[in-house]
Amino acid sequence: MKSINPNNLAERDNYKFLTGSIIPRPVAFVTTLSKEGVLNAAPFSYFNVVSTNPPMISISVQRKNGEMKDTSRNAISLKEFVVHVSDVSYIHQLNMTAKNLPSNESEVEDANLTVIDSLKISVPGIKEARVRMECVLEEVISLGGTKERPTCELLIGRVVMYHICNELYENGKIDAKGLQPVARLAGNSYAKLGEQFELERPT
Repeated sequence: MKSINPNNLAERDNYKFLTGSIIPRPVAFVTTLSKEGVLNAAPFSYFNVVSTNPPMISISVQRKNGEMKDTSRNAISLKEFVVHVSDVSYIHQLNMTAKNLPSNESEVEDANLTVIDSLKISVPGIKEARVRMECVLEEVISLGGTKERPTCELLIGRVVMYHICNELYENGKIDAKGLQPVARLAGNSYAKLGEQFELERPT
C-alpha cells in the first residue's frame, strides 16, 4: 500500500486525492440573498448532516483567491439560506449555476429556475428541487490557511422547515429511489443512486 504525506503534496493534489477517494458526496444546492436583493444559487459537494436534535446540516464553502464566495458572504450577512437536495430531474440547470457570474447577477435567472417563497425565512427556494430545507445560520467557522487568510467557511445551518414532494414521503420515510439523488465524484463525474443493500447493526 502506498503511503503519502499530504504535506508533500500541492493543494491541487490534495484536492484530487480527497475528492477522488471520499465518494460519492451528496450535492447541496444552496440559495442565499444578497443585501441588494439578488438571489444567489450554487452547488456544493462538501455537505453533510451534523445533528438531529436540533436538525443541523453543514456546508463547506471554499474561498476563491482568498475571497469569500457569494454564498458565504450572503449567509453570514442575512443568517439564512436554503439547501436543496440535488436530483436528476434538474441536474443540468443546477450545473449551470456553477458558472462564475458577478455578484449582482442571479444564477437562478441565468439557469431558468423557478423561485418559490420560503415559509420561515426570507430567502426563497427553488421549485424544481423535490426536497429543500430552510435554514438559519447556527454557526460559521473559518478554517484552513491562516487566521488572516482562511481557505474556507464551514456554514452550519439549523433546519427550521422541510419541504418534500408528496410522492416521496410516506410514514416518515423518504423514497430514495423515487428521489433519484445525484452525487459528486471527482472532476466532472457524477453518480446516480446505484445498487442498494442492507446490513443489520450488531447488537
